[in-house]
Amino acid sequence: MGDRKIVIKKDIVNALQQLGIKSGQNIIVHTSMKSFGFVCGGPQIIIEALIELVGKDGTIIIPTQTWKNMDPAYGVHWEEPIEWWDIIRDNWPAYDKDITPTNSMGAVAEMFRKWPGVLRSDHPVRSFAAWGKNAQYLINNHDLSDIFGESSPIGKLYDLDGYVLLLGTGYDKNTSIHLADERADYPSKHMEENSCAMMKDGERKWVTYSTLYVDGEDFMDIGIDFEKKYRVENTKIGNADVRFMRQREIVDFAVEWIEKNRK
Repeated sequence: MGDRKIVIKKDIVNALQQLGIKSGQNIIVHTSMKSFGFVCGGPQIIIEALIELVGKDGTIIIPTQTWKNMDPAYGVHWEEPIEWWDIIRDNWPAYDKDITPTNSMGAVAEMFRKWPGVLRSDHPVRSFAAWGKNAQYLINNHDLSDIFGESSPIGKLYDLDGYVLLLGTGYDKNTSIHLADERADYPSKHMEENSCAMMKDGERKWVTYSTLYVDGEDFMDIGIDFEKKYRVENTKIGNADVRFMRQREIVDFAVEWIEKNRK
């Protein structure tokens, strides 16, 4: 067992309250439950704690991405031989926000997408799920080409002056920094084409669309420098490091950082 700790719901509630989480806040949450140790009750108690703390006037939003529904040439089916790629393109099920499971987003995201009252966006690859007062606003009209930009759930959370909660994850999982990708001007910035299976006019179709190239390789470096200049509330829950910050602060800082450092 070593130093592995056990976590109960009360531990989570107390720690999140100490960070400053309270009723009425709009929070995007990224979670690695296995980093906590043993969570007594699993993802259910984490979701319950979050919802209870923000209350009916608050909102919880969690990424529920399904990136396996991308063109195999993008590398998402690296385990499969290239001879199968056309078969995958022709047969991968169209995204269905009520059915399609998340891809490597963790047990909390997977449970949250079907939680009572949760709404999920229509993006066939980069969806988000939300619960609470502003859920409909956040997930509505998630444009195919604007996955993390101004009209996306991330951009709308910025408009709401929301918060970011990292539960056992690092800045490499801090999806809000992708909004800075959209806003920043840097030499290597470019669009790319991708494809996915989705329903269009009542039929499954393989649809190609253009979007900003998603680059998160420097997000950890951005986080290190961000914490040198801004206050980030932090604590431990079990074995997990937990961080809580204003989304606008990390996004605005990341825009400047990217413009200064990216080639």
